[in-house]
Formats: sequence, C-alpha cells, structure tokens
Amino acid sequence: MQESCSNPRDGRDETKLERSDRNLVELLQEVRVVQTGVQILFGFLLTIAFQPRFEKLSGFQKGVYFGTLAAAATTLIMLTAPTSWHRILFRQGDKEHLVIVANRFMLLGLASMGLTMIGVVMLLSDIAFSTAATVIITAAAVVACSTTWYVMPLRRRASLPDSDRLNTVLPDRLHSDRETVR
Repeated sequence: MQESCSNPRDGRDETKLERSDRNLVELLQEVRVVQTGVQILFGFLLTIAFQPRFEKLSGFQKGVYFGTLAAAATTLIMLTAPTSWHRILFRQGDKEHLVIVANRFMLLGLASMGLTMIGVVMLLSDIAFSTAATVIITAAAVVACSTTWYVMPLRRRASLPDSDRLNTVLPDRLHSDRETVR
C-alpha cells in the first residue's frame, strides 16, 4: 500500500506516486505553453540568416543573432528533455526522480528563453532604433524577465514556512541513488 503524503496546507490526500504523477502532468502542461512560443521564435530566427539584409548587419548584430539563436536552441533542448526522459524511463518506477529532473530542465529552459527574448529585443531594436532606445528596451526586457520569472517567485518561496524549500529547486548534487543531498 502506498504511503499517504497528505499536506494540511494544500488540502490534498494523495500518495507519493499520485503526487508525482500530478506534478509531472502539471509540469508538462507548462512546457507545452512555453514551447510553442519558442518554436515560433526559433523559426523566425532561422529565416533571418536567409534574408538579403542579413549580410548588411554589423558584427555586433551578427553576434547578438548568433547568441540568440544558440539560446533558442538551448531552450528547445531543455524544454523537450522532460518528454524524452519520460519516454525512456516510462514504467520504470522512477517518477519522483523524473519530476525533479524535469523541473530543473524547465528552469534552465525558462532562463534560456529569457535570453532568447532579450536577444531578439536587442537585435531588432538595434536594427530599427537608436542605441539609446536599444539600451532602454533591452534593459527593460532584462528587468521584466528576471524580476517576474525569478526574483519575485524565489522571494515568495523563501518566505514560506518550510525553510528548506529552495533545496528542492536548486540542490547541491544528487547521489547515484537519486536522493537529494543538502
């Protein structure tokens, strides 16, 4: 019989396996939302190199393009990794580990997606607007992504009663037996 992992704060009465199943489904739903946007953005980036005006870009603009393309590819790799892990580990009884790993891939994917969006903003504004406008809009994108995606939720998470809550997001390392080491 599965041990219950009831938590009075969330009002759920579910086994560890049920919780892992629910967590994985929620995570994969979130990946689907993010992945579509980055796929469109990646496709857009791929077409830029084949435009006649691409050769006229400055060295800085080509560097930003290359970095942005690499960030977009990294985003897609990180966001599709949980699906690959799930398929390969299917029915192996390793769901809790899969949720932990998938969460890390998602966090890395979101970070690289932020870099992708910032890179696109920087590239397009540098082509179309003045340097001052480029700096302002790029800085605004950096602040918006970092604040809303990381600073605010991490601050909230740190304020929760369970003082060890950040270790489940950013553990030091994993033992080979898949237990988090603090």
